[in-house]
Amino acid sequence: MDIAASQKTGLMRAAIVTGPGHISVETRPIPEPGPGQVRVKLEGCGVCASNLTPWTGPDWMTFPTEAGGLGHEGWGIVDAIGADVTGLRVGERVAALSYHAYATHDIADASMVAALPKELDGKPFPGEPLGCAMNIFSRSNIESGQTVAIIGIGFLGALLTRLAAAAGARVIAISRRPYSLEVAREMGAAETIPMDDHWRIIERVKTLTGGKFCDRVIEAVGKQWPLDLAGELTKERGRLIIAGYHQDGPRQINMQLWNWRGLDVINAHERDPAIYIKGIRDAIEAVRQGRIDPQPLYTHIYPLERLDDALNSTRDRPDGFLKALVQYS
Repeated sequence: MDIAASQKTGLMRAAIVTGPGHISVETRPIPEPGPGQVRVKLEGCGVCASNLTPWTGPDWMTFPTEAGGLGHEGWGIVDAIGADVTGLRVGERVAALSYHAYATHDIADASMVAALPKELDGKPFPGEPLGCAMNIFSRSNIESGQTVAIIGIGFLGALLTRLAAAAGARVIAISRRPYSLEVAREMGAAETIPMDDHWRIIERVKTLTGGKFCDRVIEAVGKQWPLDLAGELTKERGRLIIAGYHQDGPRQINMQLWNWRGLDVINAHERDPAIYIKGIRDAIEAVRQGRIDPQPLYTHIYPLERLDDALNSTRDRPDGFLKALVQYS
């Protein structure tokens, strides 16, 4: 059923995760917005790595998911407005922070919706990860002349490379895949280092920095080894920024090293919705101004019926992969 047909019948298409590694796309009634809410006819949704742990079916996960559940990177067009909503209109194209966006329609609080300017017409805009990049960059306090190491060049790492380089920093990009390092160079990295051997990387960065190491280090992987490496690469009184999503259990840290070097450690994750939406609005402006261009980073596009393939590609990261989107129109 296409979107126009779903509107006429009052039904939408929604993906439901029925068990570990399995989805079903079903028709459901289109929800109605309540007071302070809007409904968005979604054009698509980005696929987030935070979906991967639920996708594997851990003990705490409940199946089936709610219709459209796990999707939170949607964009589309406002097609219904609830009571007490001002500043938004039907037909306006928006990025929305909602939580059932693996569906052709979703409900969002009006305060969690950001209008997209005409310059972005026809372009996908997964607001949540773009906003995350802006918020992480803000908390990193990167300045011109600094040396910044970024560990892990996926979608987020690539955007942060571009933002740091544009701020005048010297960026050292460290990543596992040759393709990612090529992307980092295109985003403005001055140096690239394959993420293969722990001590070789440390020695290489030590050489590149004259023994001082880095003013800022952003860990953007979410695994133990990159976190270990990040501390080693941060100079005395430098700032270590944890941007990776460490969702699979506890971590150990080298507190002796962190104490000895007097590191500032920033856990650059947000839970305050107001900060989330500020990041999304900042991202809209950054794209509009040309400070970042995420379009080349959307490497894999899938229909909703292939959400399982999109999630598997996000997990397996085939050659040439950076970011998957599911699109509905």
